Amino acid sequence: MSVLLSETESGVTTVTLNRPDQLNALSGELRAALVEEFVRLARDPDTQVIVLTGAGRAFSAGLDLKELGETGLPSEELGGIDVQDAICSVGKPIIGAINGFAVTGGFEIALMCDILVASEKAKFADTHTRIGVVPGWGLTQRLARLVGPSRAKELSFSAAYLDADTAASWGLVNRVLPAEELLPYCLQLAREIQLADRATLQAVQHLIDYTLDHGLEQGLVEESRLSKAHAANVSAASLEDRRGQVVDAGRKKS
Repeated sequence: MSVLLSETESGVTTVTLNRPDQLNALSGELRAALVEEFVRLARDPDTQVIVLTGAGRAFSAGLDLKELGETGLPSEELGGIDVQDAICSVGKPIIGAINGFAVTGGFEIALMCDILVASEKAKFADTHTRIGVVPGWGLTQRLARLVGPSRAKELSFSAAYLDADTAASWGLVNRVLPAEELLPYCLQLAREIQLADRATLQAVQHLIDYTLDHGLEQGLVEESRLSKAHAANVSAASLEDRRGQVVDAGRKKS
């Protein structure tokens, strides 16, 4: 059985962590498969949006502690690229469909997604301090930005579990849905994202991430630079065509 499933339909690729009996724990095999798949997806012209989820009752319980008890902590990953590098450099929107437990390394992978949507069964926890491992996939940086430093410290210091509704009220996830509605909602959201102009979407995604990394002042400078460069390649005809598409989409929803 493959530890990672990937299916592309009409430009949307659903990637599923597939070790349900092990709560999708991130074994060396699964980490390598994630790296390979996201490197592939970065180059795949048929993939425009990615939905990342887990099989069974967990998104991912984190690194496979049973395996680590035999091998120790991983020092490097496939081809010198780790999971964070592969996922965060894919260059395409990632929707995290958090179907269940997202713990420690699994929590970190969830935080790498651009948009998080949770099942009512989802629970989040950071057990790094209990296990005695310093996070290395961005949790200390991304979590505090989403929920604020005080709440991030509460979660990371205590290793307490956070339920889906509280995660939504804290701003960690965008919404909470019944389990059976999670994937259909995320796939529909992906289809709506596909309606965006591709180059503009990539620029906006880059700019939002850029200001988080560099601050407001540098972010404004970068936005001005990209806006001017992009405008030079936008014709009046293309604007009129996009305007028509937006109007049509609005009429269908009204």
